[in-house]
Amino acid sequence: MYYKTGNIELDTDAHSVLRDGETVNLTPLEFGLLAYLMQHPNRLCTRTEITDKVWGQRFQYDTGTIDVHLNALRRKLGGTRNRPIETVRGAGLILHTEDAAKPYSLTIQPFITGWLQSHSGEFESKGLAARLHLDPFVSEITMSPDDLRAMLDGILAALLPSARPGTIRVSSHLSLTYFSLTLAINGTVNELRIPIYGDFMTS
Repeated sequence: MYYKTGNIELDTDAHSVLRDGETVNLTPLEFGLLAYLMQHPNRLCTRTEITDKVWGQRFQYDTGTIDVHLNALRRKLGGTRNRPIETVRGAGLILHTEDAAKPYSLTIQPFITGWLQSHSGEFESKGLAARLHLDPFVSEITMSPDDLRAMLDGILAALLPSARPGTIRVSSHLSLTYFSLTLAINGTVNELRIPIYGDFMTS
């Protein structure tokens, strides 16, 4: 997941933090603290909540540990004075932002349509006709467009060499925990499951 607030960018998948485009080296606990605050901007995150969600049970007896890592984190993110992490005495921390840090929100139907169109030359050379069937329809998913494109390209690269003239079908399925995209060519089926992290719409 990718988050941005002010001049700070955080990628939980790559476990990386950038300040003004430059890499910031954080310890695992510093990274966990920053990630949690960026995922819950503009609201009070209590010390108990942080120790439970970030530190784990081994630190629940000592919420003062937070201050040690918070001070180190503030030093390393020195350019964030306009996006301060406020300490609310006796309560917890708040990461103040003008615009709450949000992960990518990807509108799925036009994305898949565009992806299919970008490969139209390859499909034509194989005698394939593309068919898109998203049911139940999911309007948005929380995912980087580049990541989704790379995964779909990988599946296509595996299926296309042995494809015979026919149809490539892209369909979808929705469960309580994931949204899946299925690519099928000549009876060979590959499913890509995308976890659902936030609100979504179906019809």
